[in-house]
Amino acid sequence: MPLTLNSRFRSQPLVSNWLNSLNVKSRLILPLFAHLGKQEKITIHGFPEVFRYSISAIAKKAQNFYKNGGRAIFLFGVPLKKDSNGTESYSDQNAVTQAIRAIKKKCPKLIVITDVCLCAYTNHGHCFITNSKFENNNQLTHLPIDLKSTLNTLGKIALAHAQAGADFVAPSSMTAGRVKSIRQTLDTNGFKQTLIFDYSAKFCSAFFGPFRTVANSAPAFGDRSNYQIAPNDSKRALVEIQKSIKEGADILMIKPALPYLDIIAQARKMSKLPLAAYQVSGEYAMLKSASKAKILDEKKALVEIFTSIYRSGADLIITYFADKI
Repeated sequence: MPLTLNSRFRSQPLVSNWLNSLNVKSRLILPLFAHLGKQEKITIHGFPEVFRYSISAIAKKAQNFYKNGGRAIFLFGVPLKKDSNGTESYSDQNAVTQAIRAIKKKCPKLIVITDVCLCAYTNHGHCFITNSKFENNNQLTHLPIDLKSTLNTLGKIALAHAQAGADFVAPSSMTAGRVKSIRQTLDTNGFKQTLIFDYSAKFCSAFFGPFRTVANSAPAFGDRSNYQIAPNDSKRALVEIQKSIKEGADILMIKPALPYLDIIAQARKMSKLPLAAYQVSGEYAMLKSASKAKILDEKKALVEIFTSIYRSGADLIITYFADKI
């Protein structure tokens, strides 16, 4: 199916050329994690061959990925401090903004997509601002969302990333109205060409574990079931995808990938927008573990999995295997 590229794509030759000339390697987007420490690479338990990188090291890693045929990275940051409002998330000197500038300086033609969320920056580990006092109360399961403050802060994060040079911002909080609010903030501040790569359907999944370790983003209590989509709720997933389209997302994303091929297929029928699937940390770790135990042939299994994701309708795959192909 031919992709629908709107005027923002057409005004961004780097991005439109990437999407119009997709080959196997350039279809794979590599997640990378930046931290502000001096240690170049920090290993993560249970997440083989995935690291937190210092700013200088992540720029070199990104450049090498580009030289080997990669064309896009998905950037996450690990903060130095957390508070109830996640204030470090929109600093122009945090790990993400510093990494964007370093990567773009070393490799200006690499597409940089940045995660826009609060879970790694709030001291309660949830993806929003709340007015409730919780004091790390392990008896709590859910907190009320302060929607206005949350949307305002997500806009600040997106703007900080755009000012640093990000090509896409990717809101992942599943907060109602996030795409529309971020689009308005970017447009008002002169970043009409910055694109939105939306987490259109993000499920409350058991496959996120290793990611939460590397990003230090696990909730302090409870879970995210009151704002992420229940695994059995395909109806809500389709409603959320439709909202994402209506609010002006430029690329749609389904997360995780393999357990939700049916949702990817239905999203493909709903829209001609570019469609991405995120092969998440648990999917990656599961395959690496099976390969290490000699239960599966990693290469053959990976080709089969990627084929199934593309066959379901995805144009792009976000995967920790992207630099290993």
